[in-house]
Amino acid sequence: MKKLTLALLFALILAGGIAMFLGNTDVSLSERRQMAQWSDVAGSNLLSGNFMTKVENAAMDQFPLRDSFRALKANFLYRVMGKLDNNNLYIHNGSAAKLEYPLDELSVQNAISKFSKVQNSFLRNPKINIYTCIVPDKSYYLAQELGYPTLDYERMEQMFSEGLKGTSIQIYDLLDIDSYYATDPHWTQGELVPVAEYLAQQMGVPFHLEGATLHADGEFIGAYVGQSAMNLAKDELTYWDGGILENLKATDLSTGETIPVYNLEGRQGNDPYDFFLGGAAPLQVIENPDCPNNRELIIFRDSFGSSIAPLLAGSYRRVVLVDLRYMNSNVLNQYIRFSNQDVLFLYSTLILNQSSALR
Repeated sequence: MKKLTLALLFALILAGGIAMFLGNTDVSLSERRQMAQWSDVAGSNLLSGNFMTKVENAAMDQFPLRDSFRALKANFLYRVMGKLDNNNLYIHNGSAAKLEYPLDELSVQNAISKFSKVQNSFLRNPKINIYTCIVPDKSYYLAQELGYPTLDYERMEQMFSEGLKGTSIQIYDLLDIDSYYATDPHWTQGELVPVAEYLAQQMGVPFHLEGATLHADGEFIGAYVGQSAMNLAKDELTYWDGGILENLKATDLSTGETIPVYNLEGRQGNDPYDFFLGGAAPLQVIENPDCPNNRELIIFRDSFGSSIAPLLAGSYRRVVLVDLRYMNSNVLNQYIRFSNQDVLFLYSTLILNQSSALR
């Protein structure tokens, strides 16, 4: 019996080892990232300093039943060991949030420098109205209550308002934890009407959402489900459409192609937040022929702008979205004629505190 047990154990280890070394998973759908490959190891020098690091990364990423073991580990840490977070994520009342701490002032200053360059290069016309707004991350509404460390939001606001031209608009009091998906860092469009209305009012335009209705399009499984490895309850994807938003037309200005404002197929992809305007893109425009004025709004934004832009399109005939993570600001005047617009710098604390992606 002892020999049989040892034989079975050896066979299990051997089978697992073979499966691991033959593993060729390119992308983890649950973690939404590229997986380390054994080919990376084969292409490196045995004597190089990072050889063993590549071996360890490939072994961990190509390990058989990896997601099952990640889930087992996460449940053990949370429910048995009583650990408050795993992979820098914590969960409260079914809502997952990421620990974002401490404030990286150099990163915030880098973002301010990038935006100042845009302002000084293209926004000097006195007819252009400039506004700035910071979108707080979920931890603003959870962390202090639960005793987790948080960003110094007041300091970030101070740096942003002092470092940039324009009127600062604060929306902290218009949001709460229910304004965000429980399984994702992003805010949910179904809860954003008060924010969109306040932004429009602060920028001096009447807010229009006449005739629009709130729609539900099934389940939304956000990024934090895979990253936390926990079986979180699924969100519901909601969006506003119809009425004054009925005839919105969206275009990718970098390609000239028409894109859906709400991409029903994108919800089934790797990132369901691609439902809004098809996901990340350098330059997009939403046009609304039913808007009662001819005003134009330019939003310098991160991914949070994708879901609030359609709501603001009820108040502007044309809304241009610029994502400086995917295009260099030096070429902006090749696509946009800056003359007499409202310009909003709308960025989340997540990007401002990790601004290296901005160009």
